[in-house]
Amino acid sequence: MDINQVAPQLIGQSLWSGWLMFWATLWPLVLGFCLSGLVQACASRNAMDRVMGSHKPGAILRSSGLGMVSSSCSYAASAMSKNLFARGADFIAAQVFMVASTNLVIELGLVLIVLLGWQFAAAEFIGGPLMIILLAWWGTHLFPDRLTRPAQERLRESAIANAVDDDSSNAEHLGSRLRSPATWANAASYALADLTMLRKELLIGFVVAGMLSTLVPDSLWQIVFMQNQGIWTSVQNALIAPLIAIISFVCSVGNVAMAAALWTGGVSFGGVIAFIFADLITLPLLLIYRKYYGPRLALRMLLGLWLLMSISGLIVEGLFRISGLIPAIRMHAGQNLSIGWNSTTWLNLVALSVLLMAWWLARNKTRFGGGAGYALDPICGMQVEKANAPATRKRNGKQFWFCSDHCAEHFDQKADPQPKATAEFSQDNSIDVGKQDKDPVCGMTVNSAKPGSQREHAKETILFCSSRCAQHFDEEPATYVKESTDPICGMKVHIKPSTPHRQKGQIHAWFCSDHCAETFDSRA
Repeated sequence: MDINQVAPQLIGQSLWSGWLMFWATLWPLVLGFCLSGLVQACASRNAMDRVMGSHKPGAILRSSGLGMVSSSCSYAASAMSKNLFARGADFIAAQVFMVASTNLVIELGLVLIVLLGWQFAAAEFIGGPLMIILLAWWGTHLFPDRLTRPAQERLRESAIANAVDDDSSNAEHLGSRLRSPATWANAASYALADLTMLRKELLIGFVVAGMLSTLVPDSLWQIVFMQNQGIWTSVQNALIAPLIAIISFVCSVGNVAMAAALWTGGVSFGGVIAFIFADLITLPLLLIYRKYYGPRLALRMLLGLWLLMSISGLIVEGLFRISGLIPAIRMHAGQNLSIGWNSTTWLNLVALSVLLMAWWLARNKTRFGGGAGYALDPICGMQVEKANAPATRKRNGKQFWFCSDHCAEHFDQKADPQPKATAEFSQDNSIDVGKQDKDPVCGMTVNSAKPGSQREHAKETILFCSSRCAQHFDEEPATYVKESTDPICGMKVHIKPSTPHRQKGQIHAWFCSDHCAETFDSRA
């Protein structure tokens, strides 16, 4: 058989298989990202480091909950975890946050249900908390203070994130947020930004999964993964599957399609679950950990997380085997799906309509009061809270915010980077540093040309990042504004960097104008 004739046919079958898997999971992907966007828009992630200062049960539970309402991107989760650790969070609690961010999120569960079945989704949401419990239990032995403390000190010294917390999002209750058009506009922005951010992961995951299911024979899987050896098969598969994840470079939701290929190839139930867990130890992330925490702690993270993922996969397989819940037939949704006017097609059309509506909302978010305090990462397109951005850069008089150091480094390597997001978001990607002020409530830098809100106080215009900070100011303006009396005319002066100032010995004086300051100089 001529390879030149067979190769195009096999490639075509691989791409078609990958497309069918994508088509089967399109509506749950859109639904999952939209629900996740709404959760992120409603949830407050401010002052997270203060509620993650230990690895006691309460702190672990809070860390898990905060992770569940964060982005599912592995790079963003690892960057936020590092950022929290640098700001004082306990190392184990920060790792728990990272595990929950990538394993206990809505979109992952929906894709698992559609592509592999509800059993795998249930296993993921049982195994994830189990891995968190094991991490909290064994964490002090895996990550002792003698290794984590020096790493934390190094990160504190070089931390990019702003240490001032913005508590303004706590001003509204959940019901008020849900009734606010700004919340829905921000939710739409989150959903589209997350889809934009993970588009490469999803594309690679589905293409590679199609190739694995079509081109890789079962005999090869049987060489890599032990078969028909009882419990030893389960143990070996659960230990080897994370290794495949490490070298696959695919993380986040994108590795679910590859997990489907492994399942149809004969890998054990626990091995597939361990593979899905292992998106946090892919090779690019391991290099990032090495940079964040140093080689010794990064090596312990690799070995420790690998061990916990394998053990959690094994335990879940044991529980499901005892309960008789492991699927008897090895197949995924893409294998029995055809393109036609079926329920999947109708659901996908509805999903595309919802996506179009979300796009319109995101494009017009400023009309609905959304966008205040947010920016889009110019590299990956993820929506970032400016107050909690893991990395920032200034270039050509403008400031940019990033979801992770990984994206910030890509930005550094580009001579004249252009935002990857669509044009309607570009105005929020940066601010003109030459035209900026500081919000007196949260300390956030505010674009003076486009503030979130403003107030007139003592004949001065005060700018705020959002209406919530302005409301905090209205309650107690004296708490946030430093005032003095002009010694020449007696006027009350709001002290800020641009206020005319003179010093004589230990005495400081501020003036309402340069004229009063010059009069003061002439009398000296």
